Amino acid sequence: MKKVLKLLPVAVVMMLIMITTACSSDSSTTDTSSTGGESEGASEGETIEINVAYGNQPDEPIDKFAQKWKELVEEESNGQIELNLYPSSQLGSEKDVIEQATMGNNVIVLAGYDFLMDYVPDAGILTAPYLVESMDDLLYLTTTDWFEGLRSDLNGEGLDIIANTVYGERHLLTNEKVLSPEDLNGMKIRVPNNQMSIATFEAMGAAATPTPLGDLYTSLQQGLIDGAENPLSVLQGVKAHEVSQHLSFTGHQKFIISWVGGTSFIDSLPEDVVQTLRDTGIEAGEYGKQVLEEQNEEVLAEFEELGVEFYEVDIDPFRESVQGVYEEFPNWTPGLYEEIQELLEHR
Repeated sequence: MKKVLKLLPVAVVMMLIMITTACSSDSSTTDTSSTGGESEGASEGETIEINVAYGNQPDEPIDKFAQKWKELVEEESNGQIELNLYPSSQLGSEKDVIEQATMGNNVIVLAGYDFLMDYVPDAGILTAPYLVESMDDLLYLTTTDWFEGLRSDLNGEGLDIIANTVYGERHLLTNEKVLSPEDLNGMKIRVPNNQMSIATFEAMGAAATPTPLGDLYTSLQQGLIDGAENPLSVLQGVKAHEVSQHLSFTGHQKFIISWVGGTSFIDSLPEDVVQTLRDTGIEAGEYGKQVLEEQNEEVLAEFEELGVEFYEVDIDPFRESVQGVYEEFPNWTPGLYEEIQELLEHR
């Protein structure tokens, strides 16, 4: 073939190349699985692949949510939509993958509102310490006009909230027992690398130590940190209880978490595909909430069997110690905390 091409005029050669390229690109699958891939829409018989990234380990409630979501999406779309799941931060840290999403990459990422506050500061209040009395209060806030405004602001920053799910109530697991904020003085506590978590534990008197979740276990083993905080299922998933044996039920944050995609990527998908993602995300969220409740009981049983000590602490001193946190975010809309409390009063 090379010898023939050498004998043909340049224009003819270029025409042959264009015809060959066009033919080779004809495919029954729309592959959006590579970084930065976008879909122009899928015709009948084509498959749309979407990457889903999260830092949690396999078999944690979040992973089970993702597995259920994948199942529901593929059933609802008759196999037209396929979710490729990447647990354990395989695609990068939460912060990094959120940035990838804003650039239009093919990814939906599990993102805490404490990370999303880097884009829309008011989002951070959803993760503020002791903001609400119950998880239902937090979920209620996502049904309000205030939250729709937040969603719109995030869209303006290149992020689209596809679904929310319950992440859990966060407690404290440490090498030494903690009954009051004073016990945290000098302790290095692993926290996510975001402003809210750092401010919360510094207010309690600890040395807040941002560490990737995947490095938590080895950091405990090597003495780089003295403890960690997270929902029970997450602490169990990273096996932190094998090193730290003191669990304090501080309940310092009640956490819902979002699944977000980049606005440009989501807008590139057919409307029916996006609606399927949203609808099945709600259904998977209900399933995930039930799994979380069941798994919490199993986790506590396992912790007790392995010798973890449990402490029911007086919450009031912890609550009082973090009141100043609400004053540390000057970029919040003035009166934001009062607005949230008013919404909850009229629930």
